[in-house]
Amino acid sequence: CLDAYSHGDVPFEQLVEELQPERNQSYTPLFQVMFALQYAEAEKTGESWELSGLKVSRLATNNATSQFDLTLWMRETESGLTGRWEYNTDLFDAETISRIAVHFQNLLEAIVASPEERVAFLPLMAEEERHQLLLEWNNTRSQYPENYCFHQLFEKQVERTPDAIAVVFEEEQLTYRELNLRANQLAHYLQSLGVGAEVLVGICVERSLSMIVGLLGILKTGGAYLPLDPDYPPERLAYILSDSQTTILITTKELAIQLPSLPELVVCLDSDWESISTNSTTNASLPVRPDSLAYVIYTSGSTGKPKGVQICHQSLVNFLCSMRTIPGLSDTDAILAVTTISFDIAALEIYLPLIVGAKVILASREEATDGKRLLSKLELSGATAMQATPATWRMLLASGWQGSPQLKILCGGEALSKQLAVQLLGKCSSLWNLYGPTEATVWSTVCSVNASDLIESHENVSLSIGSPISNTQIYILDKYLQPVPIGVSGELHIGGMGLARGYFKRPELTAQKFIPNPFSDELGSRLYKTGDLARYLPDGNIEFIGRIDNQVKIRGFRIELGEIEATLAQHPEVHEAVVIVGQDISGDKRLVAYIVPEAEEELAGSVLRGFLKSKLPSYMVPGAFVFLETIPLTPNGKVNRPALPAPDGDNLSFAASLIPPRNAVELQLSQIWSEVLNVSPVGVTNNFFDLGGHSLLAVRLMARIERQFGIHLPLTTLFTEPTIESQANLLSAQGNFRSSSPLVPIQHSGDLPPLFCVHPIGGNVLCYAELARHLGNNQPFYGLQSLGLSDEKEPLTEIESMAAIYIEALQEIQANGPYYLGGWSMGGVVAWEMARQLLSLGQEVALVALIDSYTPIAASSQVEQIDEATLANSLAADLGGLFGTQLPISAQNIQQLKPEEPLQNILAAAKRRNLLPPEVGIEQMCRLFQVFKANRIALANYQPQPYSGRVALFCASSPEDDRGWSSLVTGELETYVIPGDHYGTMQQSHVRVLAQKLEACLN
Repeated sequence: CLDAYSHGDVPFEQLVEELQPERNQSYTPLFQVMFALQYAEAEKTGESWELSGLKVSRLATNNATSQFDLTLWMRETESGLTGRWEYNTDLFDAETISRIAVHFQNLLEAIVASPEERVAFLPLMAEEERHQLLLEWNNTRSQYPENYCFHQLFEKQVERTPDAIAVVFEEEQLTYRELNLRANQLAHYLQSLGVGAEVLVGICVERSLSMIVGLLGILKTGGAYLPLDPDYPPERLAYILSDSQTTILITTKELAIQLPSLPELVVCLDSDWESISTNSTTNASLPVRPDSLAYVIYTSGSTGKPKGVQICHQSLVNFLCSMRTIPGLSDTDAILAVTTISFDIAALEIYLPLIVGAKVILASREEATDGKRLLSKLELSGATAMQATPATWRMLLASGWQGSPQLKILCGGEALSKQLAVQLLGKCSSLWNLYGPTEATVWSTVCSVNASDLIESHENVSLSIGSPISNTQIYILDKYLQPVPIGVSGELHIGGMGLARGYFKRPELTAQKFIPNPFSDELGSRLYKTGDLARYLPDGNIEFIGRIDNQVKIRGFRIELGEIEATLAQHPEVHEAVVIVGQDISGDKRLVAYIVPEAEEELAGSVLRGFLKSKLPSYMVPGAFVFLETIPLTPNGKVNRPALPAPDGDNLSFAASLIPPRNAVELQLSQIWSEVLNVSPVGVTNNFFDLGGHSLLAVRLMARIERQFGIHLPLTTLFTEPTIESQANLLSAQGNFRSSSPLVPIQHSGDLPPLFCVHPIGGNVLCYAELARHLGNNQPFYGLQSLGLSDEKEPLTEIESMAAIYIEALQEIQANGPYYLGGWSMGGVVAWEMARQLLSLGQEVALVALIDSYTPIAASSQVEQIDEATLANSLAADLGGLFGTQLPISAQNIQQLKPEEPLQNILAAAKRRNLLPPEVGIEQMCRLFQVFKANRIALANYQPQPYSGRVALFCASSPEDDRGWSSLVTGELETYVIPGDHYGTMQQSHVRVLAQKLEACLN
């Protein structure tokens, strides 16, 4: 260090030239902050002085630029040290620099006053600022019903508004009185099984009225509930049940069969309700106390195993009463509840309305996870409030949501960016940004977002998370638990009534994360160390900066990246794994896994994705897998995360396996694929569906190809030619590829007998893509598509003719039986007729699978009654249903239009809802309508005859309705219940269950 002084006269510019550091226009090289102590002018404090005959005088200048980010010039004078700050105004404002100057002066004074004190404990702040940070901004004391539990507040609301609607789910609803009576019956039943204070009861049910009854019933016993998401992998559910030592579980008969292990006592809310309903309807009188346990929620853990967070009634009640005031909810409100109960923020959506007399509108799982369905639900339900994560709000916007002027938006679970806030603020009555960890009972701070906040903040920064809620304290501290000044980042600590009791059976972790509160004289007062970086702003609001550790939030779910890495390490072919959070083109966060395989052989991302899906919830499965030879390290041996390469797609392999475009056609196609799929680069042999393609993207892709090349490729060619290479060959053939066969090979390979599935009323077989994939690579799967959909042929108008032509087509693949036939909706009807004709030809039919198919009622639907307006309205309903939404089209409106206008209106409405891309033209819509019309006429004229073979009927939701088939089946009729409604059955969230049951029938 002393040797450096001998080189003190070396110019800065020469030093930069010699060292040649990596240059960046956003900051100066070598260093950005400079401290300079000047001695030469110690005696020259006047306006002028002389140096060896030279007279020197001062000339005032106005410095227009700062060479460094921050410079402090200090010089000695007769009266002591004086200083001057020079700073980059793009980085600092005058108020910040003034505070820094005061803090520096306080530090110097403290050093002089206490020279023996450790540097870490020398104060930067004056007592006034310390008082403001610790006391004034934490003065949140507020009265609340501290002697009550949540269910007691609900019971008081029942007394006030017994006949008001409490909860709505699909077509069902319960008043406050009805909900209370049912919950009381369940509570008394559970009490008879031994449930009482501190007894943990698992609840694993689908979203329904029964779910609300189950939660209230448990709380009314004095017990605590343990939410279990039916969508979690069996291994995770089994671990949570085992770790929590749960001895009683509330579920349904269907889910009980699917669970990996069951505790000693199982209560099925459907099959056991007859016994439950015989119990008393009076409120249970129990010695439950506010400090009794209300629920335990398991969150991700860094060790690879989740941990249970214990929340008491007093924490829940304090939170709800604070939220009742700010952001506010009243008995005139209706809140759309979209969050799974295994995520703690669901407590606001379900419980807050029930203590103020408001209405809970419970969205189904399909509605909550599908943008189109959620948009439709929000528009039709009349909701005045909705809470969701930023990812869900982005999903709504991407689905075409235009806003709801009466809606109060609550946004939390991950950082709210200015960009998203700008999009939301003009579409609602008010926008609220919320922050809080599970360990502090849902939300700990709240902030009303105003237009002025958006003007003042930078484009991509997160907005303020506001100030603490009632009876909650926020401290931002350094690693020595000393408060940091305003504007300085530190770890956010939370104190007050919201703190959890601790982690279930994890005393060491509890002691590590819940520490004594050094700023309170109250006995037993604690702080929770969040691991979040934040800073106080001058106005008392708080800015969230990020995480200190390896924990992240995606779609509101808290995720320990270490848990994913630990699970990946269990795979025998993984040598090393690192998981980070990236961002896709739309701005949504996504997990990216970097893998070093155990051997040189290539390891497919799909293999690891399937492995993780069997062990972790879907939100913890990375969206991209990048394979590397080695993980980059820093000089000290740690993972160099900034050096990890950006992912090139959603299912990557070694770069050598990516075959680049080899001619002009492949190059143009690769650009279109990259644009549609948001993946780059794309190899010419990559599969469209492996890259994340689905039916809507398929429509967009084909429309873009037609616009680019002027050649129409049928959608079904994506099954037969799912790569750029094969599509290029089709385009090069200038359209001579079209086949007259209705047969579409969706899955070629496999040793099992092929399954042939007939199109629904729309004529297309893209709806079977997910079903075929879930049935596996060993099950050949062929679709039978309507004539006229992708060629110039006239659509068929008779079921019998369709069956005959489809039989000819399938016999080109399989000359003789036994045949396995099936179809969804209308497809089942055609499959029925095919089976009859095959039997008459002396062939064997092993199975007819009817997927939510109804028998046509020919007598009530004559051909002449099917007018164009009715058909157009039906087409609009079918198109919307396929994507889980409704188009704003009615038969009454259509009848008032000119003949050419209905299809134009449907096309425009579908484009507005993003059901169809802008490139789809009226010619394609007319072709679709003609096929739909022909199929509708065929159904209306068909009179099914009895059939003696084996039939499997898959019913969506209502097994008691046999859809009219039992009177026609003279052989064996098997009935299976599948989740979802008629359209939801074939969508990704439910098709897995359908595939499992169909596979059992096929085998």
